[in-house]
Amino acid sequence: MTVRACGLIVFRLLANCVPPKDNIEYLLLQTPGEHHWTPPKGHVDPGEDDLTTALRETEEEAGLTAEHLRLVDGFVQRLRYQVRGKPKEVLYWLAELKDPETELTLSHEHQDYRWARLEDACTLARHQDMQDTLRAAHQYLETWKH
Repeated sequence: MTVRACGLIVFRLLANCVPPKDNIEYLLLQTPGEHHWTPPKGHVDPGEDDLTTALRETEEEAGLTAEHLRLVDGFVQRLRYQVRGKPKEVLYWLAELKDPETELTLSHEHQDYRWARLEDACTLARHQDMQDTLRAAHQYLETWKH
């Protein structure tokens, strides 16, 4: 049986960056132990829809509520991989942090967080599928009209 999880690729836009495409930073959270960096995500609870899971997990893990975020229409990324020999599927949506100065509150599940531009975020993420997802999000945002 495939384990399902959902999350948000949270980004913020910084003012006055040149060139403009350098004004996007992505939120990554660091787990204890393996020191794994990912966007906020978590397992789908019974009876819960996927987007509700993504929003709930982002609030639980980073303290960002739906009121802090603006979902970006038209972007959903599906990752499939193995964890300890079992299939896992993760869906990610894109969400903009409305106020780039909003403070985060980490849960006990994470030891650190970072806002990082694309290449730094990809270096932190390490796994190719997560790097590909971040690059796809970035490419989508380069043509996004908000």
